[in-house]
Amino acid sequence: MKISTSKTELQLALQKLSKATPARSTLPILSSVLFDVQESGTVLRATDLEITIVANLPTSIEKNGSIAVPLQTLLDVTNELPESARITLSSDENNKIEMVTDVGAYDIMGKPAEEFPAIPEVDNRKSVGISSDALSGLIRNTSFAVSRDELKPALTGVLFRFGQAELTGVATDGHRLVRYVRNDYQADEFLGDVIVPKKFLSLLSSVLKVDEPIQLWMGDNHMTASINGDTYFTRIIDERFPDFDSVIPKDNDKELIVDRNDILSAVRRVSIFSNRSTHQIALRLSSDQIKITTEDPEKSSKAEEQINGEYSGDELVIGYNASYLKDILSHARNDKINIKLKTAISAALFHPIEDMENEKLTMLLMPIRLND
Repeated sequence: MKISTSKTELQLALQKLSKATPARSTLPILSSVLFDVQESGTVLRATDLEITIVANLPTSIEKNGSIAVPLQTLLDVTNELPESARITLSSDENNKIEMVTDVGAYDIMGKPAEEFPAIPEVDNRKSVGISSDALSGLIRNTSFAVSRDELKPALTGVLFRFGQAELTGVATDGHRLVRYVRNDYQADEFLGDVIVPKKFLSLLSSVLKVDEPIQLWMGDNHMTASINGDTYFTRIIDERFPDFDSVIPKDNDKELIVDRNDILSAVRRVSIFSNRSTHQIALRLSSDQIKITTEDPEKSSKAEEQINGEYSGDELVIGYNASYLKDILSHARNDKINIKLKTAISAALFHPIEDMENEKLTMLLMPIRLND
């Protein structure tokens, strides 16, 4: 193999591919990037066996061939080169790679291309009609509520429900739940539910640009995305997602309407004084005042703030994990927020007063029991 390319092109490609390279792995080959140089062009590939990225690299080709190159070493050197640098990469039959640049030459030991995992087999692939705007909105509004508990694999991803004229995304970690619905969606070949790993969604979010065309396909075990000539594969989570509709309460009869920034700022300040392990704060609601309080006997500290708002219903004192509450309020994305409550031990619903066009966002937060 022998190719030449610019520092900028190689750097961009390696930065992209590094997102699918595991920090630690029992398979050393996974820390490499596969260079596959053919008459048709140069294709780079990286994988952690769950996610695979295939990217095209603009090059001048002198000799075809394939080899696996340590990604981080190559990226570290490339990062330090002058912006205008040209890079020539060549390899011999012993998998020795020579990197020649305007400022110097470097020897790197590669690995045989045959050791590198193959591209995932995507069976029965069906097209999904989704825009970059709809996909970005779904990822942005749901990913924060995904669980980190590997013992509950169904909750470590976002449920995508592809309907005929509606796209729904749902995420939950058992403490909070988010349901995001797009009604400007029109189905293509695929209808149904699929759970997509959060890592893959974070990857797509980092490469998606506004109004950039995206193609998405569903296979039996994989989701495939094509963006700007690059291809991204992920295994889907083959588990059953909880029945989220039955969890969302329909009869919450108490209502709190507040300025989102007012309550978020107050929660941030008050929570500084909360217990470090429980992060416990309380909303104390009545018709004439809305208070946010906390107390930590271990540190002999407490805090209280009163905010403006409209509350209708019987007096209520309800406790929350401040970290979860801040997450919910941060993602409401509207100046005014409507909070519907029932009791001190039942789930509350958070809605923006006005949803964005073609969107409907519902967020649920479970309370915590307050210390007496």
